[in-house]
Amino acid sequence: MTTLYDTGVHEECGVFGIYDLDGNNVTNTIYYGLEALQHRGQESCGIAVSDTEGPKGRVQSCKGLGLVNEVFKESRLESLKGNIGVGHVRYSTSGSTTVDNAQPLVLNYIKGSLALAHNGNLVNAMELREQMEYGGAIFHTSIDSEVIAYCIAQERVRSKTVEEAVLHACRKIRGAYGLVVMSPRKLVGVRDPYGLKPLCIGKRENAYIIASESCAITSIGAEFIRDVKPGEIVTITKNGEIHSQFISETPDQAHCIFEYIYFARLDSRLDGISVYESRIRAGASLAKTYPVEADLVVGVPDSGLTAAKGYSEASGIPFAFAFHKNSYIGRTFIKPSQKERETSVKIKLSVLESVVKGKRIVLVDDSIVRGTTIANIIKMMKHAGATEVHVRISSPPFLYPCYFGTDVPSNKLLIASSHSTEEIRELIGADSLGYMPIEELQKMVGDLPICKACFTNQYPMEVPDHEIRDLLEN
Repeated sequence: MTTLYDTGVHEECGVFGIYDLDGNNVTNTIYYGLEALQHRGQESCGIAVSDTEGPKGRVQSCKGLGLVNEVFKESRLESLKGNIGVGHVRYSTSGSTTVDNAQPLVLNYIKGSLALAHNGNLVNAMELREQMEYGGAIFHTSIDSEVIAYCIAQERVRSKTVEEAVLHACRKIRGAYGLVVMSPRKLVGVRDPYGLKPLCIGKRENAYIIASESCAITSIGAEFIRDVKPGEIVTITKNGEIHSQFISETPDQAHCIFEYIYFARLDSRLDGISVYESRIRAGASLAKTYPVEADLVVGVPDSGLTAAKGYSEASGIPFAFAFHKNSYIGRTFIKPSQKERETSVKIKLSVLESVVKGKRIVLVDDSIVRGTTIANIIKMMKHAGATEVHVRISSPPFLYPCYFGTDVPSNKLLIASSHSTEEIRELIGADSLGYMPIEELQKMVGDLPICKACFTNQYPMEVPDHEIRDLLEN
């Protein structure tokens, strides 16, 4: 039996939307925007486009399992033509990995068409889904994004505009979301009221872009305009105007800290904060909190590298590259046996023996989930001749599940929920172990309010009690 083996915390999804007011085809631009967001999801991807001057409701779409450059060959891209469109890259935080669950979702209904791409998770998706099913709705996927699409479609029947329908729908849903919605004549972007998921606006000549991260905007030669505000609905019309409205009175914000620790690309700015600089600060905090005598500081590629540089700068210990990463191996491994699972890290990473041999090493990584990956890396480093390996982690210990789109597993799979730091150190074979202290976490992002529920159990909104109880008991 083939087993899916996950190496730790996984990416979220990435969304991209564009409206070219001059009527130019946007398909290739969406493709390149999705490539810039590929780090946020590597399981599936899709593009949906339409012509705002053509027949209402005619949407062309293509989606499939795999990376952007695997799904979209040139012939496929040439068959998609339109001046407005949305795209999506996915890692499955809800719903299984099937092509049916790939996005964007396209609905054809009495008011025309709707294409939606969603990053995040809802906490009341099952409740809304049951209500709709009792009302006769038939669902074709197992993802909560379809619940959002149906909510908007239902509200559109009773609303004058698509943005009004989106507003009413968002007052029903609860959770984390960054949305781009394409109607026949408008492009709409929505960010959840807590600001858990990132979303921003850009412009290139006479085309407007809405994307998960600023790197997707700059990568296509567009100008970053601003972040979408928490709880804001932005609508781009054929006149080139950006209309703004808010879902409700904005609650206390709670931006996902893992965007800065791990998810976001290094060259992105989220809510005015450089991802690169936030990771440098994380490394500096670790150096201050957990000093150690060592010869080199190294990072686990890729997300541990910048924090390692920050540790090096703050400690004065030289920074070095100690690994070769096989870029052609994805972040998820499919292997048929336990023995192959144990060797998975060697397939992806190899240690540079000439760098680590005879050295005391500070090894920096972004997180420890189950502990298997870091244990294998330490074993490899010591086999290559490292005399000591001191592990520093740029996040606090994971203790609780996430309900908002970060794939943190249930408590029974979190090593920190059942072991002390000293026990984890022994299990992974490190000479010392230091996690980012909760009180230091805020320094990464300055005054930006953050969600740290996976470390503290303090969720920014009500989450399903029975699910938490079940997870804590297992």
